[in-house]
Amino acid sequence: MNKRTTGNNIAMMLLGLTVVSLLLIAMPRPVLAQDRVGWQQLAPEAQRVLKPYADQWDTLPPERQQRLQKGADRWLTMTPVERQETGKKLEQWRGMAPEERQNIRERFERFRNLPPQEQRRLHEAREQFRSLPPERREQLREQWRSLPPERREEIRDRLQGRDGRGRSELGERRLPNRDFNHGGGRPNGRGRN
Repeated sequence: MNKRTTGNNIAMMLLGLTVVSLLLIAMPRPVLAQDRVGWQQLAPEAQRVLKPYADQWDTLPPERQQRLQKGADRWLTMTPVERQETGKKLEQWRGMAPEERQNIRERFERFRNLPPQEQRRLHEAREQFRSLPPERREQLREQWRSLPPERREEIRDRLQGRDGRGRSELGERRLPNRDFNHGGGRPNGRGRN
């Protein structure tokens, strides 16, 4: 390769880098999580909901501002019953130990990283569970709590496909039925917590 060819190659690379740089600078910037939301940009209804944050709003990180704004927007579309339920959940959240909250955040992040089909399946299972009568839900919770931790972990692994088998191989295997109204399947009538 001669000096002229090498010089042309370098010139072409520099030209290419310059063009790419100019394109990146000239491209419209997408709305990023780093964009601040000014207090005055909020709708008056959202300002009412977010009033506890008014004094510190400008010092909040942009991501937090956007999360709070989304939460306020959701709140404003809720029915009174939904607002009451959400208020109860918020109180429960505030009453949790920091470790519990971190555990929930991590589980939520794992859920968000699942494929959409798996998210739908889990959402449907949750809705099915929530549609059960309260007594049946409590029975199922007790059955779960009464299992040794190793067994619960084994079930979680199998349901999440971490044991190398697919869900179709698991079939319709369910937890054993126990009559929790009459002794709960334990000699002393109590399950483990």
